[in-house]
Amino acid sequence: MEAQEQEPTYRMPLIGDDAPAFQAVTTQGTINFPEDYEGSWVILFSHPADFTPVCTTEFMTFAKMQDEFEALNTKLIGLSVDSLHSHIAWLRTIKEKIKFKDMENMDVTFPLIEDITMEVSKKFGMIQPNQSSTQAVRAVFVIDPKGKVRTILYYPLSTGRNFDELKRIIVALRKTDEEGVATPADWREGDDVIIPPASTSSLAERRIKSQDEKMYCLDWFMCFKKE
Repeated sequence: MEAQEQEPTYRMPLIGDDAPAFQAVTTQGTINFPEDYEGSWVILFSHPADFTPVCTTEFMTFAKMQDEFEALNTKLIGLSVDSLHSHIAWLRTIKEKIKFKDMENMDVTFPLIEDITMEVSKKFGMIQPNQSSTQAVRAVFVIDPKGKVRTILYYPLSTGRNFDELKRIIVALRKTDEEGVATPADWREGDDVIIPPASTSSLAERRIKSQDEKMYCLDWFMCFKKE
């Protein structure tokens, strides 16, 4: 008997991993990831299907906020398992017919991947059989300028994403990378940030006794830098 060709298996990338490489056909032409995005942050996100209401509201919101993400050196890449022609027809419908909240005539200019074979979806663990074996869940991967996965979010099919949080994550990651700090719960741009905990007893003591007006400590392990 001839050996049956087995379908390749993939391990979902984890935070800190290199994001899986791929080439894909999109509504903006063929892209090669990560080469085409070197030096930029990337939000790679999947949606279950074209011509669905939750996805439509999400794509309109991404289109509205695209300039805000661009200002943060962040590129958007969408994905579903639908065909390229379906993508194009859906995006035309969004622009020509759909009004949601204060959004209308929304032109989606970031690439939307055609993933009929589910190759990219499977590389990123976007197909979760207990939800659907034929649709991608609402996954979000935040990938840094070096191609490393920095944040992973998953939403069920029925729940739209929080876009303020997606932007907040990018702002926070850029802040922590640039300044070597951490951000506390519910941090927003302009809030005070956390200094990494002291690594020695002497440093902890110096911080507690410090007169630096730009820093304050709640305890030896919990010190903040004023913004």
